[in-house]
Amino acid sequence: MVTGNMLIIIFLLSLAALFFLILKLKVEPFLSLIGIAFATAIAIGMPLKEVAVTVTQGFGNTLTGVGILIGLGVIFGQFLGASGAVEKIAQAVLKAFGIKRSPAGLALTGTAVSIPVFFDAAFVILSGLIKSLSKKTGISVVTFVTALGVGLIVSHNMIAPTPGPLVVAENTGAELGLFILYGILVAIPATLVGGYVYGFFIGKRVNHSGEIEEIAVNPEDAPKKEIGTGLSFFMLALPIVLILANTVSQLIFPDTALSSVLGFIGEKNVALFISVIAAIVLLAPYISIPNDRLYSEAINSAGIIILITGAGGAFGAVINKSGIGDHLIATMQSWSIPVLLLAFIFSQILRASLGSATVALVTTSSILGPMAPELGVSPILLGLAICAGGIGLSLPNDSGFWVVNRFGKLTIPQTLKAWTGGGFIAGLTALAVVFILSLFAGILPGI
Repeated sequence: MVTGNMLIIIFLLSLAALFFLILKLKVEPFLSLIGIAFATAIAIGMPLKEVAVTVTQGFGNTLTGVGILIGLGVIFGQFLGASGAVEKIAQAVLKAFGIKRSPAGLALTGTAVSIPVFFDAAFVILSGLIKSLSKKTGISVVTFVTALGVGLIVSHNMIAPTPGPLVVAENTGAELGLFILYGILVAIPATLVGGYVYGFFIGKRVNHSGEIEEIAVNPEDAPKKEIGTGLSFFMLALPIVLILANTVSQLIFPDTALSSVLGFIGEKNVALFISVIAAIVLLAPYISIPNDRLYSEAINSAGIIILITGAGGAFGAVINKSGIGDHLIATMQSWSIPVLLLAFIFSQILRASLGSATVALVTTSSILGPMAPELGVSPILLGLAICAGGIGLSLPNDSGFWVVNRFGKLTIPQTLKAWTGGGFIAGLTALAVVFILSLFAGILPGI
């Protein structure tokens, strides 16, 4: 197989070819991703008998995590929308934050939700608010997609007990309680700058594709009666609370019957399935659209999302198997730059090349974490710099890229500008806050 710098060149060429196929030749993203995955595997010298296996396993492994989730999430969103619950929640967000600050409200909501809930699940659950808030405020859909996506990915990378930060804290030897506290302190400004401020900036400069606005609303499909605000929030919060109950029970009551039960009903797929059943029962009095039509529309929407998300995972699997991560590790360890910046760059490059924030955090912290004492840096600061690097530069080899692209109804260029760019700025903001915290070394506890 190809080794050394040629791996990086092949990776960059594969991305360029992918963008060319999708943007210039207008080839369906699913076909483009699968085709580029095969071509890249052959270009790096992977044995031909392993090419198809790697691509199909990458596709399947990705859908193992998000396939059922996407299907259930779309159905759940259909029922929330048809009942008028999404509209009620949007009204509440507007009332609490005001029209001008509603993207900040959505961003901070995303930050809070993504602590116990995985990014993909949280984006699917909350994405229904985007259309409603944009319609009510006149603010660009792109602004709200950026705010929500960045808010979710920041806490997904910065705040334990999400898996990535939890492993980083363990690998660096950071005290978990303080690591969570400082992670929150870093996450808030990163969310507001990358999600809210940049979201407004890019929303004024990017014209949305128009898909959301073109959806016709039939007066006969209006809810039978007005749903209450309390019930609306209860339905939105139900899967989140179930997942959170799982997380909390594992921390407080490990290895008990209670944690086993909550662990089952709080598993993300089970939690969302329970929520769908609850929506079918509790929202029935408010929905005028026949259930079979809601199911049909949801399944049609979910199908292409599932295919593209799986194809993105297939492309990422080929890149992972190429060994580019090991090459980057060997290369970057010889760079003479400040350790916090090195940690950030290391994590950021792995995030972009491997397509997984969690893998980038785990890989970087496993290499640099044990070196914290000899590097003369606080384990907490080192861990936070690593987490900051995992936030941005989500590319088409990341399944999250396609979740945002499809549920946000964005074009590929819009996704790059809003989601990828917003995450990158949020990551830089987080790094800046980490450096500010380093100025108080010896003063702040654990720093």
